[in-house]
Amino acid sequence: MHTEDFISIMIHQTDLKLTSFIKEELREFNLTPEQNLIMMLLWEEDGRTQNDIARRLQKDKTNIARMAVQLEKKQFVRRVSGVEDQRAMQLFVTEEGRQLQETVRPKAERFNAAVTKDISAEELKALEQTLAKINKNVSESLRKE
Repeated sequence: MHTEDFISIMIHQTDLKLTSFIKEELREFNLTPEQNLIMMLLWEEDGRTQNDIARRLQKDKTNIARMAVQLEKKQFVRRVSGVEDQRAMQLFVTEEGRQLQETVRPKAERFNAAVTKDISAEELKALEQTLAKINKNVSESLRKE
């Protein structure tokens, strides 16, 4: 088996290209791809906790906290201690964050359209199912170690 035949390498190379593409699209907004993911979750449901965001994005809680601080410095979000649990930080979109949504969301949609061009709904569904299986297999392998 040649190196380029490993599915993990193909996925990694694709991820690098996708990340480079979206990084360039977001540069003018002073937003990293990871910060954009947080903002997209908050645009869907404002007031999420950092722990919820970490779980949904499958990211380390410390990294999410660090990104939340950066988003607050950029005035896109406001961090507030939770009502029931003072340690649980909630993130709320500011007015600047809402204005950002008006320009970033259409770019994200164009990015998604460009990436999925010439791929049928059936192919996308199959890809989604295949990636879910790969994720499951990796998770199961990690638990066995």
